[in-house]
Amino acid sequence: MRKHYDFSTARKNPYAAQLKKSVTIRLDEGSISYFKAMAEETGIPYQSLINLYLKDCAATQKKLNLSWKSTAAKAA
Repeated sequence: MRKHYDFSTARKNPYAAQLKKSVTIRLDEGSISYFKAMAEETGIPYQSLINLYLKDCAATQKKLNLSWKSTAAKAA
């Protein structure tokens, strides 16, 4: 190794904006099993598959259709 390195002409990492952030997320066993099975078929790590799916959802602005029946409707 050199005793001195010249970084005066260095530039910032152009891929820094694409770096991933580590987060903790709680997923049910069925979802994990699904992506692990898909990982076996494709050879892509299951965490990468989950990331790709979530990225696609964000890109296409996919929305969940969440609706709960009211307790009054259940009683009827």
